[in-house]
Amino acid sequence: DRQIGIISSPDEAITGSELDLISDEDFDVTKYGVYARVKPEHKTRIVNAWKKRGAITAMTGDGVNDAPSIKSADIGIGMGITGSDVTKNVADMILVDDNFATIVKAVEEGRRIYDNIRKAIQFLLSSNMSEVFAIFVSSLMGFTLLKPVHLLFVNLITDCLPALALGMEEAEEGIMKRKPRDSRESIFAGGMIFDVAFGGLLIGLLTIISYFMGVYIETGSIHIVSSDLGMTMAFLTLNMCEIFHSYNMRSLTKSIFTIHKHNRYLWGSLIVAFVIVTLVLEVPFIASMFGFVSLGIREYLWAIGIALLVIPCVEIVKLVKRKLLS
Repeated sequence: DRQIGIISSPDEAITGSELDLISDEDFDVTKYGVYARVKPEHKTRIVNAWKKRGAITAMTGDGVNDAPSIKSADIGIGMGITGSDVTKNVADMILVDDNFATIVKAVEEGRRIYDNIRKAIQFLLSSNMSEVFAIFVSSLMGFTLLKPVHLLFVNLITDCLPALALGMEEAEEGIMKRKPRDSRESIFAGGMIFDVAFGGLLIGLLTIISYFMGVYIETGSIHIVSSDLGMTMAFLTLNMCEIFHSYNMRSLTKSIFTIHKHNRYLWGSLIVAFVIVTLVLEVPFIASMFGFVSLGIREYLWAIGIALLVIPCVEIVKLVKRKLLS
């Protein structure tokens, strides 16, 4: 064991009979790295000792005598080839190839899935908060920014497609070098509530700015007035803001310009969403149903240009967070 690096001294190894002589109060599970000739109750005792210290425990096994400790562990792992039916039934995870290296891959995949869930949740909450904020402000100011059917469209198309694509994001570089997270940690930990609020307020503000840009183009001045052009530009900006913001969500901490992998599903959602939004704006009978007016190249560029500001603004916040945490 010392030759392969499991332990550094004989004191770190203990037999089952020696373990019987130690009470639960005196048993320091952190002292030992190797257990020899142990019984099923010893395995369960070791697992419970780690759990009392707040550790997340995993137990592997293939025989019937391993079943109690596998059941006690937070994550019980049974062998798919050599494992008994009893062990497989109580296990949380089964290694179909009986290869311990698969456990590492499973941990990496679990971290990837958890990250992607957080990304999708943050994206959806930010998007919905932006709509609530924009409509609330416009109602207080006394003008119609967007109609209910516009918000329904955004929720069905522009929110759903990128959120689904974020769920297909590949694992970030260095994901296995992170420290294990606390099992009691909320999914909103790590400043996520602030990020949701900032993203929502930012997108809502950009949408309102786009509306008044439309008012300025239409009337030559900025004042509170109902404007079909302003509403059309605000709709386009809101949709594009959320699409661009989904790219910010590819990593909650790293700059998107340092991500070398491509998410083809996200690119596909961008293209599909943009095509559908363009059809809604440019096909006359659909545009009239939504109450939109035709946009020229200048209005398109202004609306999309304002929406693009969501990327550098979020990049600045990420940079500040990285500096504070470094």
